[in-house]
Amino acid sequence: MNFKEILELIDKVADRGIAGVEIEQAGLKVRIDGKSSEPQVIHSYAGDRPAAPPAYMPPAAPPPPPTAAEKAATAKAEEDAAEVGLHIITSPIVGTFYRAANPESEPFANIGDRIVKGQVLCIIEAMKLMNEIESDVDGVVSRIYPQNGQPIEYGEKLFAVKLSS
Repeated sequence: MNFKEILELIDKVADRGIAGVEIEQAGLKVRIDGKSSEPQVIHSYAGDRPAAPPAYMPPAAPPPPPTAAEKAATAKAEEDAAEVGLHIITSPIVGTFYRAANPESEPFANIGDRIVKGQVLCIIEAMKLMNEIESDVDGVVSRIYPQNGQPIEYGEKLFAVKLSS
């Protein structure tokens, strides 16, 4: 049984009000108890004893396409790998991220710009107060995480900086 088949079985037990069902197949034992408000699944494996092969084994289905959560996890892992050796500047407050002092001004920093410690990189508006966020290192901006005007949280990544040697 695959995970999808187990989920379908859970739904059928819940929909039909069945008290419970227990299935053993190829050394895998699945019990679904439908008495409570939510079905409970208990898995147990046959251990070291050899399991009898099933009489008929349907051909293996191709793996399902990755879910959005799996894609996000893969993207996060790739992003973390790309950040190795970079200094990450995070938000010290909750607010709204702005790259420039006003809509007509040039951004404080762009990707590829060389920055120095103490240089203003952005503004975070919090409770109608404009807070200038300064660089704490010398280096080159390699990534800007939030979009202009985006709400941000405390500790959220703002900039990735490749440190100057």
